[in-house]
Amino acid sequence: MKNIPSIQRSITQAKDLAALRQAYQGWSNTPDPLTRLTRRLSTSLSLETQLGILAEEIGTTIPFDALSYRHQVANRDFVYATGMGGPHRCEYRLNLEGVCYGTLTLNRRQKFSDEELQGIEIFISAAICPLRNACQFMTIEQAALTDALTSIPNKRALDEHLQRASLLSDRHREEYSLILCDLDHFKTVNDQHGHVVGDHLLRLTAKAIENAIRNSDSVYRFGGEEFAILLPHTGEQEAQDVADRVRNAIAALRVDCGGTDLSVTTSCGVARHLAEEGANQWIARADEALYRAKGQGRNCTKVFASIG
Repeated sequence: MKNIPSIQRSITQAKDLAALRQAYQGWSNTPDPLTRLTRRLSTSLSLETQLGILAEEIGTTIPFDALSYRHQVANRDFVYATGMGGPHRCEYRLNLEGVCYGTLTLNRRQKFSDEELQGIEIFISAAICPLRNACQFMTIEQAALTDALTSIPNKRALDEHLQRASLLSDRHREEYSLILCDLDHFKTVNDQHGHVVGDHLLRLTAKAIENAIRNSDSVYRFGGEEFAILLPHTGEQEAQDVADRVRNAIAALRVDCGGTDLSVTTSCGVARHLAEEGANQWIARADEALYRAKGQGRNCTKVFASIG
């Protein structure tokens, strides 16, 4: 037979479980806006999704015409906006434990009352911790997709963007082109001048490529001294022109090595995305064009000619 303490513990546990179930039902079905807000925010670590939820929940209690949010996450500007603005606004810096997690602004045609401003502050107080977690998660994600030396996206980011570009190209029949760039004789640079100089040259190269391409294009460190450039809405001839412009920009770089200037040239391979082609096949064709550029004297651009 069970002793009395064991029976009492079982009874207490059953009561606690019943109370837990009742609390969960109330938490899941409550009409309370703050509970509903925190419950919904807990379902996602996407900063954009969380801001959309916050805008919806504030709007159910306090009407507004526009909501915007600005923050710099992982050294990149993040902007969220919904609605059309009005002449009256309230603005809040989202501070938690001495750290700012962005600026939230609400606009509307009528002035906000003191009670409404207090209500907005209550909503923000309930949302600040989830928003902080979303910002930190975005920072971690960006770090995983960024090359530590050059601060440009890495090969993992390139793989993701190439897959997306392949889908968009097939779906919308849009032209996308890929350029692979490889610094010529870079091993000699490291052997003769050391890795400190070599790393500095790689950083300068990344910056030179960024300055030589359009805002809609993107550059990645593919590995070692090799870079990739993804160009949307770009055919073979345009991509070749971009590659030549990039080569000229890199050739113009000069690194002072104690009385002598170091410079470097670049070989480029270009491939336009083909219908129903996967990212790996696309990269392989650009790499084949780059291999031909290397084999035909370097410091040139070769295109993997496509038909159709």
